[in-house]
Amino acid sequence: MADWFVINTKPKKEAQVERLFREGGFTVYCPKYVREGRVSPFFPGYAFLYFDFPGQYQMVKYTRGVKRVVGREEGPTPIPDEIVAGIKAREKDGLIVFERYGEEPAVGDEIEVVEGPLKGLKGIFQKEIGDRERVMILLNYVSYQGMLLIEKAKLKKA
Repeated sequence: MADWFVINTKPKKEAQVERLFREGGFTVYCPKYVREGRVSPFFPGYAFLYFDFPGQYQMVKYTRGVKRVVGREEGPTPIPDEIVAGIKAREKDGLIVFERYGEEPAVGDEIEVVEGPLKGLKGIFQKEIGDRERVMILLNYVSYQGMLLIEKAKLKKA
């Protein structure tokens, strides 16, 4: 049975891996966004791949540009369809778009979540996160099934 999995690519090989899997008939998803005027991977060094474990595992694992399939000793960790669908839902014209809600919060500001299942939750804005932190949150989610990230765009100053 096929599921979504996270694959770790070799540095700067996301596009090559994406192309190879598409050419091989796989469903692959490498989210992108515009950063400083350039299209960049949303999770640098990572992509989502839909494949059958264990049937296609060896082929996936040894595809050029793939470093590993993220998981535990028992094997790769499947990702719920809703996670991939939720990321795709944020796209416009193939790029992740961040919606803005009024004035952007600064470190120390009281904030309120204005969208999603945590709407209405209030807290203190701690820091903005960059590429590396997004990747760490993705990996923590895959490993522990419980890390939470709220995009700054879903927050407003309270």
